[in-house]
Amino acid sequence: MTEPADPVQPVRVWDLPTRLFHAALALAVFGALGTAWADAMDWHLRCGLLALVLLVFRLAWGLVGGRWSRFASFVYAPATLLRYLRGQAAPGEHLEVGHTPTGALSVFALLGLLAVQVGTGLVADDEIAILGPLNRFVSGDTAHSATSWHRSWGQYLLLALLALHVAAIVWYRLKKRVDLVRPMVIGDKPLPAGTPASAD
Repeated sequence: MTEPADPVQPVRVWDLPTRLFHAALALAVFGALGTAWADAMDWHLRCGLLALVLLVFRLAWGLVGGRWSRFASFVYAPATLLRYLRGQAAPGEHLEVGHTPTGALSVFALLGLLAVQVGTGLVADDEIAILGPLNRFVSGDTAHSATSWHRSWGQYLLLALLALHVAAIVWYRLKKRVDLVRPMVIGDKPLPAGTPASAD
């Protein structure tokens, strides 16, 4: 005879500022990519500056935001990651509430790469259409290297991480029957009673 599953109830996981950040960052990133491909460099710069503001906000919100938005809730030790991958999470760890250990790696990789992309864009000089607003503070060689990274490896790695992010969302939906999109839109996730909640 199997044990009955714990009753679930809606639990606030993603606070409103985190949800707004997520939507705005998606718009900024896809806007930056689209305007770069369309050669609309003035708008590309605006999207990049918006991404910068959002990244600074997320850094601050990761320290003082809602429970599951704080970095402290999803910085995992390597041993925790290994246990999670083996399906051996300890009771009360709540590894599936906010960012899972593997999800956390994805988040930090994406935020880190975006920070590098924004930073290289700020000092870039393509010698044709755009000069980064902080270009005057770096040498020509540094500007050249930053521009090269920004337009090649940085862009391709960003696209790869975005594709991986979307693939993980689809995999969770189809394979694990877990909807990651709805909670990020409405803030609540069906979880066992007693799961600690965030607050708006």
